[in-house]
Amino acid sequence: MIYQKQQQAEDKSKLIRDHLELVDILVGRMTTQVPTFMNRDDMRSAGMMGLIDAANKFDASKKIMFKTFAEYRIRGAIFDEMRKLDWFSRTLRDKQNRLSRTMASVENKLGRPPSEEEMAQAMDITLEEYQDMLTEVSHLGCVSLHEALDNSGEGRQFIESLTDTRADSSPVNIFENNEITATIADILKNLPEKERLVISLYYYEELTQKEIAEVLGVSEGRISQLHSQALINLKNKVQARVH
Repeated sequence: MIYQKQQQAEDKSKLIRDHLELVDILVGRMTTQVPTFMNRDDMRSAGMMGLIDAANKFDASKKIMFKTFAEYRIRGAIFDEMRKLDWFSRTLRDKQNRLSRTMASVENKLGRPPSEEEMAQAMDITLEEYQDMLTEVSHLGCVSLHEALDNSGEGRQFIESLTDTRADSSPVNIFENNEITATIADILKNLPEKERLVISLYYYEELTQKEIAEVLGVSEGRISQLHSQALINLKNKVQARVH
């Protein structure tokens, strides 16, 4: 029994050592997703805690690659650290909630996702003010992806559904019988084209916002706005079907 525990500890240590580079890779990719005062050392420290947590909780019997499992734990740990720092203000939360409620209301009336012009009109603000608001809440949208779908603080997270279904080792395969996965896929098909492209390129192709901007021929700021609007749109629809 003592030998078995010692062997398990050695296996966990090896997993951590072999995947230290993964923390740095993810920190590099996520730098643009966090506020400027959260530096790379903060992110790396949180990412290391995520890697250790992944090693402790990894179950090889579930037939999922450790790298895939660890990536989700590392990302989640970094976003958890941002929540602890409470870098987003109550004002930003209020703005995001206002955007979410308005989008749901207007779509219910129109029977389709509203355009930015229609959103601005419904909120009684200019188009520029609406787009500025999307930019303001963009980081908050990323953090909210790691909240539970049912807002209970427990259970499956929204981001677990935004994974690459082409990869044999993808977590989606673990949840392939889960109704939420099918719901996400159906909703993605019906998003406005540009929003769908941004989500696809960002979460499936793992391009940065700068790279997506080059692909679509728009500014990086514009991609941030489309990304923010798409996340609000997606989360509204998923939660409406889950409840």
